[in-house]
Amino acid sequence: MTLCDADPFASGSWGEDGNIIAAITRGGLSRVPSAGGAPMPVTELDRQKGETAHFYPQVLPGSQAVLFTTFAGGILADANRANIEVLSFKTGERKTLVRGSRLGRYLPSGHLVYLHQNSLLAAAFDLDKLAIIGAPQAVLEDVSYISFTSPGDFDFAQTGIFVYISGKGEPPRSIFWLDSAGKTQPLHPAQGFYRNLRFSPDGKHLAFETSDLADIWVQNIERDTAVRLTSLPGTNGVPLWTPDGKYIVFLSSNQPNAGIYRTRADGSGEPQRLTERPTGGEVTGLPSSVSPDGKRLLVSSTGRGFGANIWTAPIEGDPDHPRLGKAEPFLHTPAFASLPTFAMPEFSPDGRWMAFALGETGRSEVYVKPFPGPGGRWRISANGGGFPIWSPNGRELFFLSSDQRIMVVDYAAKGDSFAPGKPRVWSEKRILLREGGGPFQPYALAPDGKRFAVLLYPDGTAEEQRITQLTFLLNFFDELRRRVPP
Repeated sequence: MTLCDADPFASGSWGEDGNIIAAITRGGLSRVPSAGGAPMPVTELDRQKGETAHFYPQVLPGSQAVLFTTFAGGILADANRANIEVLSFKTGERKTLVRGSRLGRYLPSGHLVYLHQNSLLAAAFDLDKLAIIGAPQAVLEDVSYISFTSPGDFDFAQTGIFVYISGKGEPPRSIFWLDSAGKTQPLHPAQGFYRNLRFSPDGKHLAFETSDLADIWVQNIERDTAVRLTSLPGTNGVPLWTPDGKYIVFLSSNQPNAGIYRTRADGSGEPQRLTERPTGGEVTGLPSSVSPDGKRLLVSSTGRGFGANIWTAPIEGDPDHPRLGKAEPFLHTPAFASLPTFAMPEFSPDGRWMAFALGETGRSEVYVKPFPGPGGRWRISANGGGFPIWSPNGRELFFLSSDQRIMVVDYAAKGDSFAPGKPRVWSEKRILLREGGGPFQPYALAPDGKRFAVLLYPDGTAEEQRITQLTFLLNFFDELRRRVPP
């Protein structure tokens, strides 16, 4: 029985009073009557703290309060900016119980347990005062956690059985060269968590984001050296080169002056914010592509229901003091945007076409549409795909297949007509799609169009370290009472 519409990552908790407290949108929590009816708001986002979502509600015994996790920042949200909070329905008071952690759960043993990285911590909890008593203690060190969009990796039964997915999270990876024959060569062998790879127009430098350090680095390929480019507070990522190779446009989030910035690629000078207002709220824009003439920036986002939005904004002002002008919509569809593949639409080399991915068929597929329009759109992929990349030669379009192989499509464009050929495998070598979920570009085409920079595990493979084990702990409540007296 359908109770209400909800986003793909919705979660809820059924209270003893017959109401369900649910995270049905990327926003605050809502009260949903178990018999159906219009959801009513329960919590509101604290914009001053940069909150963008409330997740993982748990109605506490007696239905007098609800535990939940708050997240700050946009699509690049750092899990360490998550807090565990509690709201009293009786008084309306909301307070923070734990900072820098997520997925709080009250257990019948009288404890609050929660995740910090891959550790499960426990603390005695006063249900009447809604307060932690004493210092938390780590009780498990191997609880798997992938991203803030995962529904949670542990649960418990009233009988005292505790179950969790074992694991230490995603292993680090390295950056490799890959050619069409499947041969690899180390490009940036240092182990880390890399994403959003982008070559400079001359192919001599590679920009990439490090999610563990939350900053952008640039590697000089000829000298085999990498330097940190950004130093703003918060999370800095999604680097885009300007066509002249002098600047990098990027997104800075999780900080008071969040927004889209531009900085010199050689590291000199100070970053300049191109947007007049901080980026935030329920719709977060990602800089996705700079037009070949350098005059427009393509921005993509997801809104309610994770529908797709693409718009472009002119880059105005003098060259030394640029700013983004009024955004102009290019595409809006209520179809699920197929994160993580959607968020990297791209201008064609001549600026006349736009490639992007949508999930209208139930899975992600790649499409091409004329820019600035009008006109229809052509489906490029045949059996799923995302992350489209145009070849500089103006004849080929690459994308990632659903099984993580690089595909290529020949095309001919004349006037308002776009004629794509049949997709074929460019390389049988599978690459790593992403780390921790999210719209993160996992590969980059070199300007010569002959090889890619790709993410692989340090041994040069992409064999997923699949977790196939559930761990059940019996009499867990008794063990908690012994180790952390309630």
